[in-house]
Amino acid sequence: MTKVYVLSQKGLKGLKIGAAAVLLAGAALLFWERETIRAAMSPSGPERTIQLVTGEFKSTTSDGKTIEAYRWDPGTIYMKKGERIRLSIYGVNGASHPFIIEGLNIKGEVKKGKETVVSFRASNPGVYRIICLTHPDTAHNGPMVGYLVIDE
Repeated sequence: MTKVYVLSQKGLKGLKIGAAAVLLAGAALLFWERETIRAAMSPSGPERTIQLVTGEFKSTTSDGKTIEAYRWDPGTIYMKKGERIRLSIYGVNGASHPFIIEGLNIKGEVKKGKETVVSFRASNPGVYRIICLTHPDTAHNGPMVGYLVIDE
């Protein structure tokens, strides 16, 4: 004998709300873990390697149009003043991402399937943007902008 369970509209609504809450909690945990990287060593310690990847969000609008946006992941990186940093950036999505890091006089290019490495000392406190020159704004599937935060 097969049993059939029927959810009322109220029960279905509660199930949807519960599922949404679980998804939001998971997203918040991932955001906290991936987007907030703190220095675990003193500023005078050895060079710290930070891993980044190029990522892409893709969706279809209700009228069938495909939209996409590229990003750096993690999108925000925290470091201490004086810390030696090695950014290891791996190209996952998109063929090429030429980039600059404003205020640090750093430029480079990340290609799909390749690693690009840039090193620097976090000398001056402030917020520095890493900007993909291919995707600088929404007209070009962006903005693909990340933030390097140097704390005192």
